[in-house]
Amino acid sequence: MISVKMLKPYYIKSTDDYVRIILAYQYFAVVINKKVYQFIPVEAKEIRVNRRTRKVENVGARFAFQKGKDIVYMTMSELLSLPDFLFQLHTIAKPYYDPLEEDSKVNENENAIILDELEQMNIKRLIDKALDDRDEEAFHSLVKLL
Repeated sequence: MISVKMLKPYYIKSTDDYVRIILAYQYFAVVINKKVYQFIPVEAKEIRVNRRTRKVENVGARFAFQKGKDIVYMTMSELLSLPDFLFQLHTIAKPYYDPLEEDSKVNENENAIILDELEQMNIKRLIDKALDDRDEEAFHSLVKLL
């Protein structure tokens, strides 16, 4: 099981098109199998979010996390599958989003998209649990929901 323990930007740089969230040591940590891994800026060092669409642009970026001599690499797409990462990321970037896009329909649509993503991830986790428990009936009923 993977979860985000801490996600704080080292600094944030905002341009016309992007919000760039720069990461550094001691500002980003994940918990993997009950062990805390600290971010190390070996490969990717930033998260780039489009100010208008509010989507992460550098989904192929690879982040490194270290605990002692053990180093674990995670791609941005893997991190985006974590609900707590998504929530914290949107909370950090929200003040920098394009103010012209702040009408209520956009906000409602964004919330619906985030909720849909979270529901899909939850279904996938339940499918994994059904496979682990060898619960064939639950597995088939959950697969139909995807």
